Amino acid sequence: MTPCRDPRCAPRRAFATLLVGNLCLLMSTMPSASAYWSAPRPAVSPPAAPALPASLGASLHDGLVPDPTAACRRPLVRLLALCRRQPALLQKVSRGVVLATAECQHQFAGRRWNCTAARRSLGKILQRDYRETGFVSALMAAGVTYAVTRACSTGELVQCGCDRHVGIGDRHHAAGHGRSLARPGRRRRPQPSRIVDAGPELGTGPAAPDTLNGDWVWGGCGDNVQFGARKSRAFLDAPDRRRRSGHHGLARLHNHGAGRLAVKQLMRRACKCHGLSGSCSLRTCWWRLPAFREVGDRLKDRFDAAVRVVPTNDGRSFAPESAAVSSPRRQDLVYTEESPDFCRRDLRVGSLGTQGRLCNASAAGTEGCALLCCGRGHATRVLRTATSCGCRFVWCCEVKCSSCEERRTVHSCR
Repeated sequence: MTPCRDPRCAPRRAFATLLVGNLCLLMSTMPSASAYWSAPRPAVSPPAAPALPASLGASLHDGLVPDPTAACRRPLVRLLALCRRQPALLQKVSRGVVLATAECQHQFAGRRWNCTAARRSLGKILQRDYRETGFVSALMAAGVTYAVTRACSTGELVQCGCDRHVGIGDRHHAAGHGRSLARPGRRRRPQPSRIVDAGPELGTGPAAPDTLNGDWVWGGCGDNVQFGARKSRAFLDAPDRRRRSGHHGLARLHNHGAGRLAVKQLMRRACKCHGLSGSCSLRTCWWRLPAFREVGDRLKDRFDAAVRVVPTNDGRSFAPESAAVSSPRRQDLVYTEESPDFCRRDLRVGSLGTQGRLCNASAAGTEGCALLCCGRGHATRVLRTATSCGCRFVWCCEVKCSSCEERRTVHSCR
């Protein structure tokens, strides 16, 4: 490549040199990178590694949840280069892992395995290929996609921004219901829809253009979910794509894709009104991310309908174990091992058992004492706690409260 000789390139070269130098120092702090950076360094204190959230930092230190920066310590040249060039991206990947872990614990709060990270339970589950493994894998991929996409929209990542492509394949745009904000007279190359596999829920959220009267145009600056999906694929899929990881790796890659697809399918079309006196005669619309709780709910539904698969003879694909079950679609979750019942403590498979878990004596679902306690019965006790009550303001300047006793009945598995 011919070097740029334009005087305007000088500031860019200086900035690039400074950035590369800082990234090199950053990568030198990673333990496994010492072999790559054995040359003497100036006597300056290296910058700290990307700051991880406190809740994740302790879990990573104990090996309880997947370490998103572990990918940077694998001998993958392309991934190492990505880690060196974009350290801020690691923070967003870490945020996505935290987001996915919290959502997993919410979705499984009333189940025998509640997505706990205690005693390395979550890590042991991810080493197997249970139905729960497929759900966690998909949720991790969705969480990384979501966090990176959100960071692009808010300007936290300098290497990306909002998505200015509308997508000629969109059903509303193709039908002539909206106008693109492309410059008049400039011919644009037709592009496929930016939101793949769009389900019927697209456009059915608040202020959907097809449910509103009046004209509307594309704002052309939506959440860049394509960039988030690419980075999620780069960090999570690279190890399994590089080596032959067998049917477990194939299932993991499929579930990663299903998680990213769930985020894309749930993208919403948001609109803003323009006009005199709030007439809303014109609307500007763009794609935006859903609440991550919606993504968790969607993947939980996929978990309940997950398909058990077996590898085919060529070793490059899989098929349903039962001939009566149709082949899994891109959005479906798959698994290859039958899950344990998680009733008894077995740390080898990540099961902590349900003894001592709180349950709901009046519920008939998975959170009910009958199912959660695995037929062992439950104990009932009354908890008494002192709380402040009857608080009043006394002039001047004091608040006086009475002490009240609150009683609460709890049930726990034997």
